[in-house]
Amino acid sequence: MAAQPTADLNFIPEVAAPSVPLGPVAEAARQGLTASPKYLPAWLFYDANGSRLFERITELPEYYLTRTERAIFAGYADGIFAAASAAYQQATEGTVSSSAEMPGKLRVVELGAGTATKTGILLAAAVRAQGETEYLPIDVSPEALQEACATLERTLNSVAVRPQVANYVTDTLNLRPHTGPTLALYIGSSIGNFSPDEAESILRNLRAQLRPGDSLLLGTDLVKDRAVLEAAYCDAAMVTEAFNLNVLRRLNREIGASFDLAAFRHVAHFNAAKSRIEMHLKSVCRQTVRIPSLHLSVSFEQGETIHTENSYKFTAAFITGLLQASGFAPAKTWTDEKNWFAVTLATAV
Repeated sequence: MAAQPTADLNFIPEVAAPSVPLGPVAEAARQGLTASPKYLPAWLFYDANGSRLFERITELPEYYLTRTERAIFAGYADGIFAAASAAYQQATEGTVSSSAEMPGKLRVVELGAGTATKTGILLAAAVRAQGETEYLPIDVSPEALQEACATLERTLNSVAVRPQVANYVTDTLNLRPHTGPTLALYIGSSIGNFSPDEAESILRNLRAQLRPGDSLLLGTDLVKDRAVLEAAYCDAAMVTEAFNLNVLRRLNREIGASFDLAAFRHVAHFNAAKSRIEMHLKSVCRQTVRIPSLHLSVSFEQGETIHTENSYKFTAAFITGLLQASGFAPAKTWTDEKNWFAVTLATAV
């Protein structure tokens, strides 16, 4: 997600701004397209079509992140589950009286769950260890959650799925009370879509919903060769380009914008100074886009871009500092053989 830029005069208000409150999509478009430089928040990608396109991205040969993280889960799921259970037992040892209710079984919460294709590996480990578990997936896409529920119902009938349609960035998390340990998943390097300050805020908000001894499993993409990184966001089949352009299609459909998708191009590059991949939509000509619902016309110069996404790449030291600043103590990290991706278990303190 792009940092909040300064206000810009490179737009034309058609009439007085509407007095009624705007919905989140309209408000995000108004703020981002009247800023300098222009930006749109990454959560706008994930309408139904965007979620489907992202699932296709995860299967691309250039996009190593999903298959690398999945392989880590496949190799270490039982150990991850055991470590999370042990952390809770250690934190709560001696705090339960003989008359108190005994702790329940470990449950799994996931931010940005999507279709939960990788999560099933971890849920299967929970079922092997304790017979059953509860899964609380949180995502902005109801279609993705429906698919996740259907898949898990077919493959893991010992998992009670309780989905929540919500934007974990803009909505207040409100996890239902639980007597046992909670393992919160924030995987897929989704944390990398946010600036360091935003990432810390998200983790702090999550920490506020957890109890000491609960755990966070954080998936992070690590710094590596520029060519490998850039290929993952500029695939030969141009699925990522379709995913990026879909945000304009969404604005056309939901708030009546007049973006001509053929007048924009997908651009992605690695910004080494900020350790992040940046995705942009570049205007191929000088043009004006009208958004009547916002009483707004937005002008673009040829070559001007809309910054649509950041994907930060991490070092071990940065991961440790981020977790500690957010109220977690790193406990154990698993990586792949190439050291391209890290999965870190951290305990709420």
